[in-house]
Amino acid sequence: MEMALQPRTPPFCRMTLFGGTRLEVRPVTQSLLWCKEFTRIRIMPPVAAGSEYSRRRPRRSSIPPMKDSHPRGFAPRPQVGTGMQKKDQSEVEQKEGSSKYSLSSSGINERKVAGEEQTTKLDSVSGISGRAVKRRVDILEGVEEKSYREDDKDQKTFIGMSSVAADDYETDGQRAEDEEDQVGLRKQHLGVIDMIATAGKQPTASLSEKKEEEAVVESDVEISKNEELGKIDEHAAITESDMEESVMKQKADIDAQAHKQMLEHLADENFSSGNKVFVVPEVVKSDEVVEIFFNRSLSALMNEPDVLIKGAFNGWRWKFFTEKMHKTELQGDWWSCQLSVPKEAYKIDFVFFNGGNIYENNNSKDFSLLVEGEMDELAFENILLQEKQRELEKLAAEEAERERQAEERRRREADKAASEADRAQAKVEVEKKREAFHRVMKLAESVDDVWHIEPNAFKPGDRVGLYYNRSSRPLAHATEIWIHGGHNNWIHGLSIVERLLRSEKKDGDWWYAEVVVPDQALVLDWVFANGPPQKANVYDNNNSQDFHATVPNCVPGDLFWVEEEHRIYRKLQEERKLKEEAFRKKAEKTACLKAETKERTMKMFLLSQKHIVYTEPLDIRAGSMVTVFYNPSNTVLSGKPEVWFRCSFNRWTHHRGPLPPQKMVLADNGSHLKVTGKVPIDAYMMDFVFSEREDGGIYDNKNGMDYHIPVSGGILKEPPMHIVHIAVEMAPIAKVGGLGDVVTSLSRAVQDLGHNVDIILPKYDCMNLSNVKDFHFRRSFGWGGTEIKVWFGKVEGLSVYFLENGMFSVGGIYGRNDGDRFGFFCHAALEFLLQSGSCPDILHCHDWSSAPVAWLFKEHYMHYGLSNARVIFTIHNLEFGVHHISKAMTHADKATTVSHTYSKEVSGNPAISPHLFKFHGILNGIDPDIWDPFNDNFIPVSYTSENVVEGKKAAKEALQQRLGLRRSDMPLVGIISRLTVQKGIHLIKHAIWRTLDRNGQVVLLGSAPDPRIQNDFVNLANQLHSSHSDRARLCLTYDEPLSHLIYAGADFILVPSLFEPCGLTQLIAMRYGSIPVVRKTGGLYDTVFDVDNDKQRAQAQGLEPNGFSFDGADPGGVDYALNRAISAWYDGRDWFNSLCKRVMEQDWSWNRPALDYMELYHAARK
Repeated sequence: MEMALQPRTPPFCRMTLFGGTRLEVRPVTQSLLWCKEFTRIRIMPPVAAGSEYSRRRPRRSSIPPMKDSHPRGFAPRPQVGTGMQKKDQSEVEQKEGSSKYSLSSSGINERKVAGEEQTTKLDSVSGISGRAVKRRVDILEGVEEKSYREDDKDQKTFIGMSSVAADDYETDGQRAEDEEDQVGLRKQHLGVIDMIATAGKQPTASLSEKKEEEAVVESDVEISKNEELGKIDEHAAITESDMEESVMKQKADIDAQAHKQMLEHLADENFSSGNKVFVVPEVVKSDEVVEIFFNRSLSALMNEPDVLIKGAFNGWRWKFFTEKMHKTELQGDWWSCQLSVPKEAYKIDFVFFNGGNIYENNNSKDFSLLVEGEMDELAFENILLQEKQRELEKLAAEEAERERQAEERRRREADKAASEADRAQAKVEVEKKREAFHRVMKLAESVDDVWHIEPNAFKPGDRVGLYYNRSSRPLAHATEIWIHGGHNNWIHGLSIVERLLRSEKKDGDWWYAEVVVPDQALVLDWVFANGPPQKANVYDNNNSQDFHATVPNCVPGDLFWVEEEHRIYRKLQEERKLKEEAFRKKAEKTACLKAETKERTMKMFLLSQKHIVYTEPLDIRAGSMVTVFYNPSNTVLSGKPEVWFRCSFNRWTHHRGPLPPQKMVLADNGSHLKVTGKVPIDAYMMDFVFSEREDGGIYDNKNGMDYHIPVSGGILKEPPMHIVHIAVEMAPIAKVGGLGDVVTSLSRAVQDLGHNVDIILPKYDCMNLSNVKDFHFRRSFGWGGTEIKVWFGKVEGLSVYFLENGMFSVGGIYGRNDGDRFGFFCHAALEFLLQSGSCPDILHCHDWSSAPVAWLFKEHYMHYGLSNARVIFTIHNLEFGVHHISKAMTHADKATTVSHTYSKEVSGNPAISPHLFKFHGILNGIDPDIWDPFNDNFIPVSYTSENVVEGKKAAKEALQQRLGLRRSDMPLVGIISRLTVQKGIHLIKHAIWRTLDRNGQVVLLGSAPDPRIQNDFVNLANQLHSSHSDRARLCLTYDEPLSHLIYAGADFILVPSLFEPCGLTQLIAMRYGSIPVVRKTGGLYDTVFDVDNDKQRAQAQGLEPNGFSFDGADPGGVDYALNRAISAWYDGRDWFNSLCKRVMEQDWSWNRPALDYMELYHAARK
């Protein structure tokens, strides 16, 4: 129930208090301010009157009577002034040396009479002259007169105060009257003090002594008077504070009674109206406390002993609460509880219950109260979204920390495993060296007539003489003799090199050299030569066994091998760390290059239709403002007087629904219209179309695709789709042509966008399962009277289900009753999805081989458990299976082919022409991980666009060396193709001869499925290898590593296809910095922009020219493109190198096609 509680006027009443005093009860919110206005009140301490008080004669008052009558002794103090006024007043009081007391005129007269009587008595007792006593009394009266003058000022100030306030102080005036009497008694007390002060004085004292005594007495009286008055003033201040508390308590009591009367009035009123609930204050505001009242007798809880309230705020979405209610003192069965309203609230929702299962919920509508404040539903939605964003950020941070810790554990485990492997390897190497060392030790004995060492006892670090007798040895006739030596079976290579000198020994042709025994040497190893290293050509190596000598006083053998093992281990550790660091740096750079490429591609994607629509800023951020610019002149709305913008978010699923249509206004550039709006913080996609009128009319909806622009920085992410590809090829495990590459690469790219992708594939008996990870049997199911086994594994990171049946065990992918086999496979794939309970969003089938999926799904499975799916059909090549393609086009929700131009070229085909409204062209891409010159193990030097010149030069030299071509700097044309008529084989032959005529080199890699064409190229190869062996090489086979080397080493890649649906060769060529030379057809036209003729066409795609192209299918066309390309290489090498760098930086991966396919998937589901 929505309770609209209207505000009431605060209650007003008059009450009788303290003998008829009339008080005005103000609203509660004003009561404290009301009290503050009258907190300073002049008061006097109460005193008891003396026995002679009633007989004192009256004295003339020095205070004039007031016009308004007030009780005796009531002299209210003025309202408190400013700080400066207080300071000035205090200074005046200090100068006067007195406290201000409010006394009535009658009190002054009475005190004067009493003073005279006291003087008479003192004179008779002490003998002090009447004149001296009178002087002291006059002093006291003078002090009193000062106080009277101050009070007279207070009375005059008080005349202007309200009568209502004066009434409140009537009883306090009576106290002031009593305090006058106390001052009179104080005077009597001072007189007694005077009498005591003069006691013991001689009555016969001289006149001068009496005067001195009078002066002393007057001084003492003045001091005593000040002390006494100070005590009185202190007591007055304390009493003033008590009075403030008393007044506050009185007001609180009055407010409480007024509040009770108000509640009783509201309770009576609501009960009479049949309302179960009311709230105080009646206007509920945020960040305040309210009291909710509930009448049990009017509810389903009328017989329940306990009443509780359960609720939340803002539609039951914020801060749930449960509070116990208490019985009130109001007349009737009213219960209440207090509730604190948070500042985020705009509504309170609640019900009442008994703590169990009995509820009062306003006839299932619940109770609700509107809350006044700065919050509304829209603002609260943003708060919820911000809360969710913070929660998601927290969860993301926690997940990142878990991943970091898991990665750290994996790293530690990997380090531990690598360390253990290094230790094991060190042990193995030491053992091998030890065995070799023992074999050498057997040879380490001197031959007296050939060599010996002096002295024969030495240790590492000693200098020894090594003698050699060259008589009858290989160096007998050498002019120089050198020792090339090492130690411990050459463990550290060459460490001793010395030239020998002739010795004076007579018993032979002895030569010697002094050498230093290396540290850690157990045995010395050497040979003799006729010169130093790199120059010697005659050696004496002891018949290939080398010379060896043990070191007598060396370190113990066991200790040496322990140290050697440690040395090998440390070396292995250092080598491993260097490799890991190099790998890490390379991986980081690869990731950086990928990210940069993706960023450029996304920018190009957003700008691809700038001639129609674009946004500012280009990168739309959630929670920010965005302006959409639209040029209707290039659309169906051209010439319309008005254009309306119709927008929503998150694929038209945003919870706020579509925004109201907005009329677009002319932008500053004059050619575009614009509209500005705010993007919600939970947006991940902005969706819009344009119409000619506010109520619709003609729409520009991008041919049914709608316009969609990604939004970044939002708290929500796009929900993942589940896409299932049903295909008969998949690279690298079952690949025949480009179909297998597309299935794998497209699936990986879409999966990288955060979607779930599965692939269903036949389990061929010829399949290479070594590329399948975690391959295992999953289940089996029966269908069509046969059993089908399901296997599962990961291929290139993708989930693949393999369906096994005898029909697929024919020794190959194609070639035997393919129509029946693949028809059975398509039906089995749909049956597997149905029986496994899978609910994919998209079923994507490819070419004629899996085309049956489209009609089998619509005819047999769409209404039986797979209704959520939509069918996408892609034509890779219209040359085969036209009947199947035509039937699939009829049943598919959306259809594509592999380039925009090819879709136009085949649009007239009878299988396609009836379905052009759902037929789209989307370019294929290449896998940037497979084709990556920075991480390619088949080329000699890794390179990027930054060092493309050096990288390609090294690759060209390696290619020339491998194929036996002349190693010289000349233009090299590469051709990588299947040799079929479609690929323009007659143009390939002409291009080979034309390249040789221009003094270039040519390399061809490919084979022909047609034996006649294959033999034709074999003959051509023999001819070229004979006449141009140093400049031409035809490799008529398939060689994957060689293809990588050709892409990297060639300057140009020729693709002269007669028709080409997409083509990957030209895309791979540009990835490696090779310039494509192509015929203008299909995907070749969509991807290669001629440097001389296509600048504007490239600019429209957000690109720059990147190659050479030609029309026609004759040799003249090839010459036109090829001559320009080779001339550019010869004449403008710097420009050509910059062109190589440019094409490497263009993104021809699946980044952009994956975005286009996702748009198509969503359009199919719209």
